[in-house]
Amino acid sequence: MATALYRLGRAAFRRRRLVLAIWLVLFAGMGVAAGTLSGPTNDRFSIPGTEAQQAIDLLSERLPQANGASGRIVFAAPEGEQLTGQQRTAVQESLARVGRSGGVLAASDPFATGAVSEDGRIALSSVTFRDTAQDLDNDTRAAVEQAADGAKAEGVQVEFGGDAVQQEAGAGGIGEVIGFAVAALVLAITFGSLVAAGLPLLTALVGVGIGLLGITTMTGFVDLSSTTPTLALMLGLAVGIDYALFIISRHRTQLYEGLDPEESAGRAVGTAGSAVVFAGATVVIALAALTVVGIPFLTAMGLAAAATVAVAVLVAITLVPALLGFAGTKLMKGKNFETGPRAAKPTMGARWVGFVTRHRVPAVLLTVIALGAAAIPVLSMRLGLPDDSTAAPSQTNRQAYDLLTEGFGPGFNGPLTIVVDAARGGSAQQAADAVAAEFRGHSDVAAIGRPTLNRAGDTAIISLTPRSGPSTTETKDLVADIRDRAGALDEQLNAEILVTGATATNIDVSDRMGAALVPYLAVIVGLAMLLLMIAFRSLLVPLTALGGFLLTIGAAFGMTVLVFQEGFAASLIGVEQTAPIISLLPVLIIGILFGLAMDYQVFLVSRMREEHVHGADPDTAVKEGFRHGARVVTAAALIMGAVFSGFILEDDAIIKSIGFALAFGILVDAFIVRMTLIPALMSLLGTRAWWLPRWLDRALPRVDIEGETLRTDHGTPAAAGAAPEKAAV
Repeated sequence: MATALYRLGRAAFRRRRLVLAIWLVLFAGMGVAAGTLSGPTNDRFSIPGTEAQQAIDLLSERLPQANGASGRIVFAAPEGEQLTGQQRTAVQESLARVGRSGGVLAASDPFATGAVSEDGRIALSSVTFRDTAQDLDNDTRAAVEQAADGAKAEGVQVEFGGDAVQQEAGAGGIGEVIGFAVAALVLAITFGSLVAAGLPLLTALVGVGIGLLGITTMTGFVDLSSTTPTLALMLGLAVGIDYALFIISRHRTQLYEGLDPEESAGRAVGTAGSAVVFAGATVVIALAALTVVGIPFLTAMGLAAAATVAVAVLVAITLVPALLGFAGTKLMKGKNFETGPRAAKPTMGARWVGFVTRHRVPAVLLTVIALGAAAIPVLSMRLGLPDDSTAAPSQTNRQAYDLLTEGFGPGFNGPLTIVVDAARGGSAQQAADAVAAEFRGHSDVAAIGRPTLNRAGDTAIISLTPRSGPSTTETKDLVADIRDRAGALDEQLNAEILVTGATATNIDVSDRMGAALVPYLAVIVGLAMLLLMIAFRSLLVPLTALGGFLLTIGAAFGMTVLVFQEGFAASLIGVEQTAPIISLLPVLIIGILFGLAMDYQVFLVSRMREEHVHGADPDTAVKEGFRHGARVVTAAALIMGAVFSGFILEDDAIIKSIGFALAFGILVDAFIVRMTLIPALMSLLGTRAWWLPRWLDRALPRVDIEGETLRTDHGTPAAAGAAPEKAAV
């Protein structure tokens, strides 16, 4: 591989105008394709194979109006008063206006349905929309809100919940903007040169641009959600900068050692580029493996992001060397490369790795104990999806939630829908009545409504209100109990009984995501283990890499649970309400952090392997490899940390939690695992680190990631004109 990439790098350097033209034409072509072939995005959320989704699909076919979006309007009189007289009239008139709003199918009158609290202070109106929750727009929500607000003139408090709440537009790219600005600053400090700092930013923008235009084009052929580009943008930008940074850093080092620019570009792509290809492959594996989860929108996000990362790799090994040709010797300008006596002084990275290798046993023990302790809160992690109870106390949906809990009990915020399918020959009415009777006396059922049948009379729905809140374990147990008992009722009533609704859907999603974690980890760890064995010709190095990742992910999840679920220091980052961890977070975080962690592993250890192959003793190989890679990995980790930390500034608690987990995880992995634990373990293992059984060595393909063939076939840097007194610092 090193030889092939070396030739590719030299060819791109020599024919830089052609390479640049090809990428510009590709960029323009993708822009034209995106403008002419793109279609609308589809934000429908589905979880095939779950009972809740099966019931939703059944209702879409037989009782479509039951699948319309549903909202809640909660009216409350001042403390100590009741909704009577003018206040009652104002509420009813407001609801009449809501019912006439475009997009509203019906708005119930709480005084007619009995949805008024015992003290007469709080009333609940259920609003049914014509569109589904995914298709409902903010204009319809705004019209409902404006119509209902008329009751405020009489001193009535009006709050909105469920689908009636207007969806706030996100800040849109704040994290990426902050990350890009910090990346520019970090690169300028790292290289001490605006030209060298600008190249990674430019190539990253090209790769991300092509990736996003490709995703936009694909919306004309497949269903993609509007959130699909988000992960692609975040990761494509970050890895695009990192991969270019690694190659340019190696190229500058070789230029200062006196290597010819064209030869240097070829060698940089042949050695650093080999590491980039393997690092990119691990990221692609981690993202593409999201298909294991079996949730369509996660699959689309993973594949789109994987494709964008693949483009970033291609940009790094072709466009980067071409731009190196245009830059020429301008890349040698900068304050971070010294010659003469100052070059002999050890860098901070050299001093750190020397300290770690001298105290390798304490370093291993301390890092493992510290990260293990940080992971302890994971034992109490609860997964769930956001609902009105997780909103900030000042928001209207949280106020509506609290009022309903006060007036009717927490279960009114998360009703369940029981669907009775009697299409196989039974009586839907009789079956529904029997189901209602079966569960009416359940200890955790507050109320159960009358069955509603479709026109064909073969399907019925029953609304069931739990006594407990939607995100409690009691409600989860109730859903499980209903489903268990439904199995026996199916045969007795000759009908199929299904449980759905937002609460049941959230439970099913959480269960699906929790069950997917182990197979997902098995897939990415297994494939990455094989890839790393091929890259490093070692069995123990991949094991240390994967073990370090498990420590990273445990610590990241532990701290996320501690802050966002348990509330420790949550106010410091603006978290107003603790809640269960969003069920999608573990899989997303594992996929993203795994790929980036393996990036740093490949960047650092490939250079250690290179020094070892070229004859250095184990400790020297660790120190030299670390010294050469420390500056790059430090810069890359700071860039990644800045990109992810930007999301902590968002108002949405879910985005905050994702940004926090990623930022904490990437900084821990880079500085504690890859730059402390791994060199300590490598020094402790010595030559045993590179042990590989002979039978496995013969079975694995050879790729020469360390560039030994370049040393043999093309001579050493010194032979090509190195100046021994010059060195990279």
